[in-house]
Amino acid sequence: MPAMLAIVLLGFFLGMRHATDPDHVIAVTTIVSRERNMLHAALIGALWGLGHTVTIFAVGSAIILFNLTIPPRLGLSMELSVGLMLILLGVMNLTGLMRRAIEWITCRRFGPGSHSHVILGRTMIHSHDDEEKDEPGAVESPSAANRPPRWRPPWFQTIGLFHFARPLTVGIVHGLAGSAAVALLVLTTIHRPWWAVGYLLVFGLGTIAGMMLMTAVIAMPVVWTGKSFARLNRYMCATSGIVSVAFGLFLVYQIGFVSGLFSAAPKWIPE
Repeated sequence: MPAMLAIVLLGFFLGMRHATDPDHVIAVTTIVSRERNMLHAALIGALWGLGHTVTIFAVGSAIILFNLTIPPRLGLSMELSVGLMLILLGVMNLTGLMRRAIEWITCRRFGPGSHSHVILGRTMIHSHDDEEKDEPGAVESPSAANRPPRWRPPWFQTIGLFHFARPLTVGIVHGLAGSAAVALLVLTTIHRPWWAVGYLLVFGLGTIAGMMLMTAVIAMPVVWTGKSFARLNRYMCATSGIVSVAFGLFLVYQIGFVSGLFSAAPKWIPE
């Protein structure tokens, strides 16, 4: 029991520590840089951690239980996907493609009468059908059929499927890049396969908790400046995009040329 408790605590806190890796922080910062609600930011962190945990658990368990070996070129390619994803997130943030995509998807969810306004630096989306519906004798418009079902949780109706899938997908990509390193580290310290698999699950739970805390902390200045200092908030969003692109390019260079992914003899050390 003491050994099991030690493994659980170690896995949980190392998972929280893993959430603070630079590429993880930059990715979630780029995503939450336009959030205006700390609860939504924490939920984004939880979804990122969930996607990361699913991949770590699935790939890591396969490596542990079936003694799988990942070829260097495949391992480097998985790490390269993180750099490319950071570049994509940064470019979408800087060009406003992310914001326009969110507006377009949200307007489609609320029907053809919906459109957006920018009020005090914040994009507000509404439909005039709602105003007409509130008038006496008004009839419910056909666009109401396109709105989210009422059985969905309120937070899902607020963030939508796109907001739900985006951090989950980013977390899955990050999990692919780190799954081999985590699994190999576990194999060197825990020699019982099923204990090692259990460690991966606890490690993932720690990552979810750590990322929730981190995204909430990151969102604090964003939420505060978004309400009071719109120009400073825009500078912060642009800075997060620039950092994401720069770090993504750095990873692509390191993986592609220094580690030799683009050469005939790649060298890969999971870390």
